[in-house]
Amino acid sequence: MKTKLLFFFFLVILIFTCLSTKNIVNSPSKIYLLQLNGMINPITAQYVLQGIEEAERANAECLILQLDTPGGLDTSMRDIVKKMLNSTIPIIVYVYPSGGRAASAGVFITLASNIAAMAPGTNIGAAHPVALGEGTVDETMKEKMENDAAAYIKAIAEKRGRNIHWAEKAVRESASITEQEAIEIGVIEFIAQDLDELLEIINGVRVKIEGVERVLETREKEIILLKMTFKDLFLHSLTNPNIAYILLFIGIYGILGEFSHPGSFFPGIVGGISLILAFVAFQSIPINYGGLLLIIFGVVLFIIEIFTPTFGLLTAGGITSLILGSFMLSKASAPFLRISFSLIISMSLVTAAFFVFALSKGIQIQWKKPITGREALIGTTGIAKTDLNPEGTILIQGERWQANARDEIIREGEEVIVLAVEDLTLIVKKYQRKE
Repeated sequence: MKTKLLFFFFLVILIFTCLSTKNIVNSPSKIYLLQLNGMINPITAQYVLQGIEEAERANAECLILQLDTPGGLDTSMRDIVKKMLNSTIPIIVYVYPSGGRAASAGVFITLASNIAAMAPGTNIGAAHPVALGEGTVDETMKEKMENDAAAYIKAIAEKRGRNIHWAEKAVRESASITEQEAIEIGVIEFIAQDLDELLEIINGVRVKIEGVERVLETREKEIILLKMTFKDLFLHSLTNPNIAYILLFIGIYGILGEFSHPGSFFPGIVGGISLILAFVAFQSIPINYGGLLLIIFGVVLFIIEIFTPTFGLLTAGGITSLILGSFMLSKASAPFLRISFSLIISMSLVTAAFFVFALSKGIQIQWKKPITGREALIGTTGIAKTDLNPEGTILIQGERWQANARDEIIREGEEVIVLAVEDLTLIVKKYQRKE
């Protein structure tokens, strides 16, 4: 009897376990969504890598990377592509919204996906390696970079079964095509108006993951949007070369303000933080350190001008150094990695106007009549307390001074005017009031 009860007990446990396992296996998995907008850099690469890892841990049905990028850094792009090619879940790249693009590094990422889709009114292409932010190189290095990028993109296209000929053309000739052309020549698989339509289209599509065929089930699945953290968004915004340049100038103004008004602290704190953020941003942007040194040299000239006024010579040198350094600062050939020409001119003109104004005020002060000290007595009037023949005593501004009338005699009680100060003696003459 006991044996039968024990057998029945184990049988119930076994059935319950099988049913529970079946429920787990058949339970609807989720779809993870990432949104990559703007330049591809270490910050956005980290965001994508962490998103893929989180989706893999959750055994997601798939991960959708919504993409709109002008391109970015080669190293960051390769990190993303490597992760995508070795992912344990299907990855769909969706170029969205209309007017968006997958340019430069974005082409590699799109081709590395299991499924590639684009929204109407988007484009893909222009993947020449110069556009990846490498700066100006000689012809030999340029050829090496081009061959390396062409081989890399061909390998990606071949692995994913896409148009190898066009992929190479996108690198070597900077070819760019619309979504309609892309689907016709086998660069992408689908065109979808929005995310809902995309999910409907890819439902039932077969993809291979690690050599195993898998059927996507995307209908009525929960979508988990993984957003960039506030920290990542903040650091990502710093990689905009225009913002980094503005922060650099805010830092310059703050430091100069602290030097010109020691002890005020606020300008120095703001300037110091801005400079640090600017240098952090420059780590993600290809910059010319010669240009940065010229900008720093210009700041040094401004600081020296504050303590040793040269009536504009150092200021002129500082402005010239600042403008030249600004134009030389960015060495990238890609437009999205260059500082705006209008911004450079605007900031340079504002800086020049500020220091010209400060210089003019300094010159005015140099020529202004002193209001304190012995020099301030020149031109003031007083009363002779004794006869001046030629020396005597006068009362001026409530104080008694030794005075010398030189070639004239001034009687006690007559009004005098100060002409000069020699040591502790005032040189005076009789004051004649105008009628």
